[in-house]
Amino acid sequence: MSSLQQYIENEREAKSHLLMTHVVYGYPTIDKSLEIMQLMLDQGVELLEVQFPFSDPVADGPTITTACHYALQQEPELTQCIHAISELAQNNPASRVLLMSYLNPLLQLGFANLASQLAENIAGIIIPDLPIDHASMLKPIHSTDVSPIWLITPDMTDQRIRHITEQASGMLYCVSRSGVTGQTDATMSGVQQYLARVRQFTTLPLGVGFGIDSSEDIQHLKGHADIAIAGSTFLNAFNRSGISGINSKLKALSP
Repeated sequence: MSSLQQYIENEREAKSHLLMTHVVYGYPTIDKSLEIMQLMLDQGVELLEVQFPFSDPVADGPTITTACHYALQQEPELTQCIHAISELAQNNPASRVLLMSYLNPLLQLGFANLASQLAENIAGIIIPDLPIDHASMLKPIHSTDVSPIWLITPDMTDQRIRHITEQASGMLYCVSRSGVTGQTDATMSGVQQYLARVRQFTTLPLGVGFGIDSSEDIQHLKGHADIAIAGSTFLNAFNRSGISGINSKLKALSP
């Protein structure tokens, strides 16, 4: 069992769900994004997902895409990002920090270099545009305790879900519905049947993201998922009300 899975299971013993928040490194500035990350950790967020910005984030809706484009104007470097969030992880041992990046920046760094930089303090990595069929690319990471976190979508066949779960570790990221991040017009009521289908194939912790915006959304997950994953809702709160908006949203979504 990976240390990420062990952490999640230990935390879940006393909580109805864990909260995984999403921050774009460099938005609105590098320093401000780090301030937002620290705020979330100070408020007890169990899992912090940090996205390295990319020019064409195909899985993301307009809120995160716009944030990525602004963040790229800060000229962020992946190594710089990993170093900064590794320090955050080291200084906040009660939480776990994950890196999210599209494939292209990782290829430029190289997976051997990536593995060595992540190994000490980063608990997991999410690469939304890397298919499970190319999991062999992550071989250097497999030699560390960093968990590659794979995405599952509602339109996947049982065979595909089984294939992913057989190779997964740490947790699974269950996309709540087809589409991109940040859409909140679709109901969450059907997610329970979807999660029951995924649960047939794995005992790994299940996280659910895309469209988590309110405590009512999270109510649909209780007893079915372990982690509520929220990203665009925090960016929207920040864009409306700054840090105070993030504070209010944390209070609304936390266990």
